[in-house]
Amino acid sequence: MSTAIAIVEDNPAVSDSLKKVVEGAQFKCVCVCPDAETALKQIPKGEPDVVIMDIELPEMSGIECTARLKRLLPNTQILILTVYKNSDLIFKALEAGASGYLLKRSTSEEIVRAIREVKEGGSPMTGEIARKVVQHFRKPATSNPALESLTRREEEILGLLAEGYTSKEIGDKLSISYDTVCSHLRHIYDKLHVRSRTQAVIKYLQ
Repeated sequence: MSTAIAIVEDNPAVSDSLKKVVEGAQFKCVCVCPDAETALKQIPKGEPDVVIMDIELPEMSGIECTARLKRLLPNTQILILTVYKNSDLIFKALEAGASGYLLKRSTSEEIVRAIREVKEGGSPMTGEIARKVVQHFRKPATSNPALESLTRREEEILGLLAEGYTSKEIGDKLSISYDTVCSHLRHIYDKLHVRSRTQAVIKYLQ
């Protein structure tokens, strides 16, 4: 039996393209919804195997829509397809019940492969998204007493450091000055008993 797919995407050009990808792979597209409200009405009727979900939708977000759909259809797999690679959004989507997370620049072949993988119980993710997830779970929450002494801001800066951001980029991202970032880094190095950002990141990820 053909895999049934529903698409939730407010951009008509993107949803048309996704529908062609889905049907070209011999999947059955049961509905295309331009917003979360329509999705919550139509998708339960079609009972699709997989929902391809955008995050940025009018009115209700794709993350909220995902949470509500999973309550209605616990066996339906939801694959997030978005332009966002923000760590907070990734984890919010996964916590809401999404099983996979792809960026919109993914190729047609990658999308089809992800649909098949998520249908079979896998959790497909774009490479850089997977690295963010792995990095998150490698972070020791309470095992290192030195890390526990860090303030919330210091933890935030150390986390960005581990993701590869420069001091200037951290300042821009957190809307603080370069000098303030450097001051926080000095405190982080003192508390972790390290002398460089590399040593700090290694201690953070151990």
